[in-house]
Amino acid sequence: MTPGVLPSFILELLTIKKDLPMKSIFLFDSMLTPKIITFVYWIMLLGSLVSGLGTMFSHYAGGILSGLGIIIGGAIGSRIWCELLIVLFKIHENIQKLANKTE
Repeated sequence: MTPGVLPSFILELLTIKKDLPMKSIFLFDSMLTPKIITFVYWIMLLGSLVSGLGTMFSHYAGGILSGLGIIIGGAIGSRIWCELLIVLFKIHENIQKLANKTE
């Protein structure tokens, strides 16, 4: 990644596509939450990394194995949780496509 360039998921959050007017967002014709879920996923990954590293280097915590378990478990748990949420929104999109076909 070159300096000064935002990752694509952040750019996607910050921009509203031309084919997606604000009216469709306010009237709930389109879903805004899937874009937010991507951002939340990266925050959760960062949180599990910080927690795992904190556990590894803390004197009163479980040590290196506990820290690795937190990092790996947090990454897998975050991914599964976010994927399940995205699946719900994909189901919604497909149902809307079917409803629009019948009109």
